[in-house]
Amino acid sequence: MKRVFKFPQLFLTLFLLVFVACSDDDDNDGGEMMQEDPTIVDLAADNNDLGILVEALTRANLVTTLQGDGPFTVFAPTDEAFTAFLSANNFASLDDVPVDVLTDILLNHVVEGNNLSTSLSTGYVSSLSTAGADGRALSLFINTEGGVTINGVSTVTTADVTASNGVVHIVDAVIGLPNIVDHAVANPDFSSLVGALTDGGNTTFTDLLSSTDTDFTVFAPVNAAFTVFDNPNNNDLANILSYHVVPGTAAFSDELMSMYISTAGTNADGDALSIYIRPDANGVEINGSTSVIATDVVATNGVVHAVNQVIDLPTVVTFAVSNPTFSTLVQALTDLTPNTDFVSVLSAQDGNGDDPFTIFAPTNDAFDALGDLPDEAGLVPVLQHHVVAGANVRSGDLTDGISATTLEGDAITINLPGTGDNIADITDGAGNTGIGIIAVDVQAYNGVIHVVNTVLLPDTSN
Repeated sequence: MKRVFKFPQLFLTLFLLVFVACSDDDDNDGGEMMQEDPTIVDLAADNNDLGILVEALTRANLVTTLQGDGPFTVFAPTDEAFTAFLSANNFASLDDVPVDVLTDILLNHVVEGNNLSTSLSTGYVSSLSTAGADGRALSLFINTEGGVTINGVSTVTTADVTASNGVVHIVDAVIGLPNIVDHAVANPDFSSLVGALTDGGNTTFTDLLSSTDTDFTVFAPVNAAFTVFDNPNNNDLANILSYHVVPGTAAFSDELMSMYISTAGTNADGDALSIYIRPDANGVEINGSTSVIATDVVATNGVVHAVNQVIDLPTVVTFAVSNPTFSTLVQALTDLTPNTDFVSVLSAQDGNGDDPFTIFAPTNDAFDALGDLPDEAGLVPVLQHHVVAGANVRSGDLTDGISATTLEGDAITINLPGTGDNIADITDGAGNTGIGIIAVDVQAYNGVIHVVNTVLLPDTSN
């Protein structure tokens, strides 16, 4: 039987199948192009309420940045918000705002990541603005209690406008560049601190911590810390608050090490009180009892670290107990001399005892070199020989050959400058020479500590 092939019909069928397939591909390509999400800049440009924002981004040369991959979260101020900001800061128009300032302000509205409103929580995030102290990224305080507010001044009015490179939240106010006071006021957990700082209309602290003349580090007690603080020594509250402020530096958490720093708190002579910082496995500890519970709230003029206690004014005992370098000294003053209450004696302040004190504090290595410690009867005069009562003698008060009588009764002599690495040399009551003062001016409220590398011995023959 002869087979017949119907070529025209077969060819037509194949042609139609290929044509339909190609048409489907073309339709899909066109659909994908039309469905591509706009960038953050596109969204702003298409929103009639964000015209000034687009103008500002263009003037600050940030359009390309916000057209990048991101993802970014942008808190976008409305035209009304920008108009209020310009008026409040005495700018006639956007053109009057210095470009560098405008750039920092705009970047302070931008956060890395695609942060939808459902992922925002109360706490601090870093903006893209590097107008913080030491060029650090400024912190933004997000408060999600009853909506979303930023730094206590700007509220999200329209959330979750998604773009191809992030998300936009429209806000009702421009977020300024925060100083330390702004951050304190913005966080409800610092309300007790703010109340204490401004009690009775006091503006001393707000003026100081708004200053741009220098940077500050502030250890800010949270509300719970004020609740339990009963000021056991009846110290001046303003001085206590000043003691939480370190002027002249922004000490960030990655820069903190075991060290003493001078604060704005003072003793009766006006000497700046020291604060002892000690990082450990659990974080950062202050004066041996206060813990830093949140770090690096970055402001334009410094940094804030939240702490869990109000830090009372330190005594010389505070510094001896808090520094592990003096653990043997503390043991000698307590466990090894139970019949002599050195702690009470050296805690006296405001002229209620033998204060102020100048303490020459031996390190653990100094005690190790001494060998076995004597019993209490022999140890008490040795410890007393390290204390000069009734005087707060700082390093600047020392002169070559100066002599001071100790609480034990014998005098010590100090010579300047010291030999080798010593800041100064001491001759003790027993006539031992070359004893080195290796650190000076750890300033407490009731006295000052100088660190020595050898235990001082009194004259036992008298």
